[in-house]
Amino acid sequence: MSEKVKKTEKVEKVEKVKEVEEEKVEEKKEEKKEKKKKVEKKKRKRKGFFSHYKIEGDSFKRLLPFCERCGIGYFMADHGNRYTCGHCGFTRYKPTETGE
Repeated sequence: MSEKVKKTEKVEKVEKVKEVEEEKVEEKKEEKKEKKKKVEKKKRKRKGFFSHYKIEGDSFKRLLPFCERCGIGYFMADHGNRYTCGHCGFTRYKPTETGE
């Protein structure tokens, strides 16, 4: 008789452990669902043609210089203290102002 009681107790313990494991699995699934929500990214403005030219009256004025190696059509990027060509890698430094 005592063996039957021990077996039933063991079975009950195993069932409780299974239930606890199932609950943990369900909690993890819920957490994953919460994490899957995507954050909307801000749309970046495209620069295009109008970032390279300025319209003054009836004419266009270039805001960025052309590359000296590549020629007309290849603009150089403005990096604060220098201009750099993205096509060939040519770098031209801006003149520094000395306070003399």
